[in-house]
This record gives sequence, C-alpha cells and structure tokens, in this order.
Amino acid sequence: MPPRLRKQKLDGSPYSRPTEVEAQLGALERLSRDDLLTRCQVRDPAHPEYVRTECVLHFVRACHRDNSEARFASLYRILLERALRCLPRSRNTAFISSGQAEINDLVLDSLNVLLSTDRETYSEKLDYFEIRFEGAMAKLRIDAQRKVWRRQNRNTSIEDDETGEMSSLVEKAVGNYNPFESQKIEDRDYRLRLDSAIDTLPPLQQRIVQMLRKEVPIDSTSDPYAVTISKTLGKVEKTIRSNRDKAYAVLRRILEGDQ
Repeated sequence: MPPRLRKQKLDGSPYSRPTEVEAQLGALERLSRDDLLTRCQVRDPAHPEYVRTECVLHFVRACHRDNSEARFASLYRILLERALRCLPRSRNTAFISSGQAEINDLVLDSLNVLLSTDRETYSEKLDYFEIRFEGAMAKLRIDAQRKVWRRQNRNTSIEDDETGEMSSLVEKAVGNYNPFESQKIEDRDYRLRLDSAIDTLPPLQQRIVQMLRKEVPIDSTSDPYAVTISKTLGKVEKTIRSNRDKAYAVLRRILEGDQ
C-alpha cells in the first residue's frame, strides 16, 4: 500500500488520493523497477498500460527513499514531458504571444522548486498533485499568468486619474465578455480555472462576481424589495458595475491565457 498523504484538510483529516489512483499505485508497486519504468514510458492515455501522471509523480517522490539518482532522472524526464502537455502551446492574443514563454517557464520553475524541496524534506504542497495533477498545474498556470500580467501592466492604470472613470483599455478588455457563458461553464476544467482566477480578485470584486454567477441582479427599478447586489453590498450601482468590469477584465486576461 502506498503511504498516506500528509497534507490535512481544515477539519484535520488527511487528503486522500482518488480510488483509481490508489488502485493503480497498488498494482504498480508490485512491478520491478525496469517494468515500472517501461509502463511509465507509455504515452497514449488510451493505452491499457498507461500510468496516470499522479502515479508517475508518486514514484518520482519515492526515489529519495532509495537514493536512486538514475531512477529519479528517468522518471523525472517522463514527469516533465507530462507537465509540458499541461501548458498552452499556441495563443492568439498579443499578451499571450509575448508572455506565454515566460508563463510556461514560471510554471516549470515552480514545479521544480516543489520537487527539489520534496527531495530534502517532505513537501505537503505536492500532495495535491498526487490527487489531481492537471488541476494542480492549472493553479500554477494561473499564478504565473497573474505575475506576468501584473508586471506587464503595472504602469497601466485601469481608471482615468482625473475622473476615476473606467479607462478605454478596460472597456475594450471587457466588451461583451461573460465568464459564466453556459457553453464554457459546462466544462469541468474551465470551472476549475475560473474558480482559481476568481480567488485572485480583491474581496469586493470576488463577492460581486460570485453574486453575478448566481444571477443576482445588480439593481432593480421594477421591484424595490428585490435582492440585488447593490443593496446587499451597500454600494451604488455605478460602483458595482465599475468593479464588475475591472474583475471581468482580469478574468478574461487570465482565462484566455489557457484557451
């Protein structure tokens, strides 16, 4: 049986791997090292002997227990190839085309730091990668995108310094953008990235976006007793709409970096 993960939830219970991951780990641990490496080299996810990336990572982490540098190097190359598959390959916006290479580098750097730390002392941050590798990589992508976006736009104000009105840059960025478009929101990976992107927003913008997600109206002129975002948050309609547009501009920049 593979050792339990150490990272704990808020209630103190440990994180646990999905049943299918645990089952495959149990079967793979009975293989010889050479047979395990051969299995991990299968690239086609549809192949019956394909090894889940969560399992590849588990055995990469286990290498420090037997001090096998050669085994670590072989498995690490496979894991790196899997990680690269999680990164965007082509983009169609000026922002992405100029910053995607930097974003990808930041993601791989972050993963390598976690792996290096884990070789010295157990890194609980890697536990989630053993639960859902692609989801954890998506979080690293969003963090990297935010860093690059902030650096490229730190001198660009989203409001006019004199009037406080929304700048034309933000208005253009928002357009008719709707992060909760039904066709997109049905995709599980998109929802994961959207949730992580929303978490990066300031508290007020987070609350506005979450209420919009629940289809709460910003204001209501027809029903004075209706629950609205403006009433709930105690802000005038203009403030709500301004913060909505700022939030949507950020969400669009982050999420379109993963298209």
